[in-house]
Amino acid sequence: MSSKQQTKRNARRAARARQRLIARIIGIVLVVLVVAVIAFVIYSTHQGSITANQPPTGPNSVLTPGGPTPELVGTKQYASAPPMIIDVSRQYFATVQMEKGGEFVIQLYPDKAPLTVNSFVFLTEQGFFDGVTFHRVLAGAMAQGGDPTGTGGGGPGYQFVNESNDLKFDQAGVVAMANAGRNTNGSQFFITFEPASLSENDYTIFGQVISGMDAVNNITLRDPTQNPNFTGDIIKSVTITTK
Repeated sequence: MSSKQQTKRNARRAARARQRLIARIIGIVLVVLVVAVIAFVIYSTHQGSITANQPPTGPNSVLTPGGPTPELVGTKQYASAPPMIIDVSRQYFATVQMEKGGEFVIQLYPDKAPLTVNSFVFLTEQGFFDGVTFHRVLAGAMAQGGDPTGTGGGGPGYQFVNESNDLKFDQAGVVAMANAGRNTNGSQFFITFEPASLSENDYTIFGQVISGMDAVNNITLRDPTQNPNFTGDIIKSVTITTK
């Protein structure tokens, strides 16, 4: 074999060696890319599952069963009304325990006043009513509570509209929203001691005391205009149950 032929053969061998090396490098790169893509997908899925169960960003953000709540902007003060967290097809009950003893149960009416019941349930689940007083309790009329300031002028930081339904102030134990005029509902509510001549157009009825009316009747009378320094009876806790 001549030197020229040998040179050509060596050149072909070198070319084939380079091709094999390039193919091997490409194969390695493809494997690395595939592994990287798989790792990224696994990581992203894992991160997504963690984020879905963590509170939203913000130092005062919390979670409710139905999703993130509005941000707290102060003590028992929220930036906006809550998202819908209730199921209007279910029955809701609120058990109210008083600090001085005794308790009563309110059946809530989500099908009659969904916005109102949703707000009440939301605030209850945030512990909003714990430690709050019945600041206005008038003989033969009603017991009013739900104001975190205890003055009659406080609320949760948001307001929502009245809801019309067929419920009436026709018996004792009717639970309705107190307000400063239509569509200014917040957290304050009242419970009637007897049938009342109030207009259902002015107040949203959203519940009825179904047990423990004796505890309601035992709430200490308090007229804030006559004795503003007297502390009303304190709500120890409110608990929501469903059926």
